[in-house]
Amino acid sequence: MELFKAYCKDFWRYRYLLQNLIARDFTLRYRRSVLGVVWSVLNPLLMNLVMVLVFTTIFDTRGGSIENFPVYLIIGQLMFGLFNEATTSALGSMLAAAPLIKKVYIPKYIFPLEKVGFAMVNCLFSFIALAIVMIVTGAPLHPTALLGLYPFLTLSVFSLGIGLMLAAATVFFRDIMHLWGVFTTALMYFSAVFYDPAQMTDQVFWGVTVSMSKLIAYNPVYWYISGFRTAVLDGELLSWENVWLCGAGALIALILGLLVFRRQQDKFVLHI
Repeated sequence: MELFKAYCKDFWRYRYLLQNLIARDFTLRYRRSVLGVVWSVLNPLLMNLVMVLVFTTIFDTRGGSIENFPVYLIIGQLMFGLFNEATTSALGSMLAAAPLIKKVYIPKYIFPLEKVGFAMVNCLFSFIALAIVMIVTGAPLHPTALLGLYPFLTLSVFSLGIGLMLAAATVFFRDIMHLWGVFTTALMYFSAVFYDPAQMTDQVFWGVTVSMSKLIAYNPVYWYISGFRTAVLDGELLSWENVWLCGAGALIALILGLLVFRRQQDKFVLHI
């Protein structure tokens, strides 16, 4: 409890720095782009269009059997994209901040937190693309769509916890920067971004039959994607199981992330 109080006190004290860092990242990302922040909307829209064409024509066995596949797909894209961007940018945040933390005192967790905050804001802009796809496809706007905030926020907390652990580990083992990209690519295929897990058939590995749908159900990122689809696309209330899994996953990841980061942060200056 004391650990959380200390972090909350620092967070409130440095809230303006956090806001300025997020604003700076937006400026750097879009400073030489003609369309600027509009790309946060156009990029998921264009990617969704390409993937819908691919999976409903070439691979019709996947996309064609899912009701309102474009919306189903873009939800998976946006939610997994949030996790991927937040964790990937957070893992290198301490290395990027090295010149600053060697000169002045700033709570070091501010930098991974800022990267996750930027990913959240960027994802919120991208939800405009989701709204556009829903309008074009005639998908109804259910009152339960507001409940989608819960899997969105808990996924952000989960990503922060993972990002804190990655940021601490990358200071000592730079290879993580290269391995994480491979891992997230594999994770995407196990997160049901563009297929329904119920369509997966059992596979045999070394003589052992594995239920792929059950295996995917153990993927934490899938919990958040599934919860968002339930609220926004299906118009249903989140099940208690989904609420519990999303909340517990976020809380456990955050606690582990804070503990690992706090234990190693005093050694950062010697390795960056």
